[in-house]
Amino acid sequence: MKSNLWNILKKELRELFRDKKSLAMMLIIPIFIPLLVIGMSALFEAQVSKDVEEYNKIGFAYEMTDVEKNIAKEMNIEIINGNEEELKQQYDDGDIDLYITKDGNKYIINTDGSDTSTYSSSLMETYFNTYKQYLQQNYLQENNLNPDEVLNIITVEENMIEQDNYFANYIKNYAFLFIMMAITVSATYPATDTTAGERERGTLETLLTFPIKSKDIIIGKFLGVTISSIITGVISLVLAIISLIVTKNMFSIYEGIDTMFSPITIVFAVIVIIVYSFFISGLCISIASTSKTFKEAQSALTPLTFISFFPGMIAFMMGITTTPILSIIPFINFTLIFTDINNGTIDILNIVLMAVSTIIYISIVFAYIIKQYKSEKVLFTK
Repeated sequence: MKSNLWNILKKELRELFRDKKSLAMMLIIPIFIPLLVIGMSALFEAQVSKDVEEYNKIGFAYEMTDVEKNIAKEMNIEIINGNEEELKQQYDDGDIDLYITKDGNKYIINTDGSDTSTYSSSLMETYFNTYKQYLQQNYLQENNLNPDEVLNIITVEENMIEQDNYFANYIKNYAFLFIMMAITVSATYPATDTTAGERERGTLETLLTFPIKSKDIIIGKFLGVTISSIITGVISLVLAIISLIVTKNMFSIYEGIDTMFSPITIVFAVIVIIVYSFFISGLCISIASTSKTFKEAQSALTPLTFISFFPGMIAFMMGITTTPILSIIPFINFTLIFTDINNGTIDILNIVLMAVSTIIYISIVFAYIIKQYKSEKVLFTK
């Protein structure tokens, strides 16, 4: 029994490593992970390091005082004067980045919330805080009060106790999402070839005539696809780690910040990769087994690529945290648990629930597939 299973597994692995398309899926797809990490780092760098001259054209729909003009000059703000209608037209035409109107002592920053306007708004908030501080100091001095005793009655300092930052966490979490996507893509082709492909070529019928239990056949195929998926996941993780080392040295936004996965994060990331590989391989084989042709199986498996990515992406963007209920929901649980681990939170209960629920899902899938193979439904095209 064990020898039959071992022979099936050897057959599947031999065919897997001989097939150029399977090797391409398993080894080439992970290359996109470094491209993602470096590309997102370059994007963040460009945003953070944006030159002030790209968003410093500010319209003022009122007469500015000399003090305001001096502050604007020191902050490299390019002043464009005009009435509200003229400035609105210039803003619509893209000639200025935003414009300021005034109603008594109330200043209004007019913007549409675009990326450039966000930078301009931040610049003007700093400008008005500086001007406000000047007016407060001037008022206190005129009333014979010491500005330092009033304005600096308390001081606040920020102590950075974390070695990570938003950019590093964001990129690491997204890299793991793409690792899951790479595993899914890697599993689809061999799962299709070993089921619908063999069925279409007629080799599956020959295999079923051998004195081998259906359970051994399907487990052997399942383990072959799973090993392929695990290899893809581990290669992707290694390339992600190498990419983080490269980006650390390439981009200034990571200066003084630890961008690396911690050893415990790497260990649990590998565990999640293995568990997910078992899950997605079983799912791919179950779907492909019901297909009549290789092409039909590929079409049926295509949505899995998006399903493996988008639930986790939405959960990450919305800041959803792991709960025992979410730990048993397929796809989203893997991403949430990795995000928690990456943030330094290791909840053994959630990890155990993820593993146990995955085993249950795979068992249900196995029971379904083995039943098909026993009844030889996989051989008929009706």
